[in-house]
Amino acid sequence: KTKPWAPRTVNAPTHPNAVEILDAKTKQQLCFLDKVEPHATIGDIKGLFHRLYPHWYPARQALKLDPRGKSLRDDEVLQSLPVGTTAIMYFRDLGPQLGWTMVFLVEYLGPLLTYLLFYFRVPYIYSHSHAFTASPHPVVTLACACHTFHYLKRLVETIFVHRFSHGTMPLRTIVWNCAYYWGFSAWLAYYINHPLYTPPSYGDLQINYALAVFVMCELGNFSIHLTLNSLKNGSRNRKFPVPTKNPFTWLYFFVSCPNYTYEVLHYYQNNKICFTHVFSCPFFALYTLLGFVQMSIWARGKHKAYGREFKDYPSLRMAIIPLIL
Repeated sequence: KTKPWAPRTVNAPTHPNAVEILDAKTKQQLCFLDKVEPHATIGDIKGLFHRLYPHWYPARQALKLDPRGKSLRDDEVLQSLPVGTTAIMYFRDLGPQLGWTMVFLVEYLGPLLTYLLFYFRVPYIYSHSHAFTASPHPVVTLACACHTFHYLKRLVETIFVHRFSHGTMPLRTIVWNCAYYWGFSAWLAYYINHPLYTPPSYGDLQINYALAVFVMCELGNFSIHLTLNSLKNGSRNRKFPVPTKNPFTWLYFFVSCPNYTYEVLHYYQNNKICFTHVFSCPFFALYTLLGFVQMSIWARGKHKAYGREFKDYPSLRMAIIPLIL
């Protein structure tokens, strides 16, 4: 017996002229759109659906041909889909969404400002006798400068460099991201700016070496983001990133996502500026580990996607760590 939600298929191409939208959970009809143009896109259909249900704006909608299937892209054309003269689609509410401008104001301005509260030792963070006092160690000021530079760079890249395939992010995701960025930033700032903090045991040699590598990682990460941005400027033919004349992009010879490689190295070197080794501060070790695990997942997904899409993709490349992962 055929399942009631099974997608319709046809043996010969047809041109749908109607769209029936059902609830993905209950299978109840939400609307029936008559006389829809065959060349209409999924984005157009979302706009028509939004007129009937104003509280479900397009960014909040997910339309599928199968309730358990993948969401249709906004640029997919109706007549190219495997449906009959009446296209049956299933709707799922993605929940409240936030635009990317607000997303990164919240995610990146939060750690930036939170760290400064500890650096300036506002009252009720440490003992009252240390309120609005300054650390006698220059490395504490250096750590604050590195932290501030890193998040200012992220904000600049978000506004002027990055290009996103989706215009919004679910509100529930924002909550988790803020918990990660804000929470660990506060933890690290608490230890680094604490009145009892002592500099690394290896002194200026370690600090200067870690600072040099930190700057290289920031420049490398920025260079990779510029390279990725250049692939999307005015070209309809998708290409995979390759090394350029910029030496910071040569890491593309070995990994698919060098931006994540530089990011992980940045975490480690930022720790080395302030602590003797990565395990000197257990919270920073956990922060680095969680960041590495998450970026490894993203990198492996991107690496596999490159391999599926491009037949001539370099076989020597790994996802994030050369020759290993």
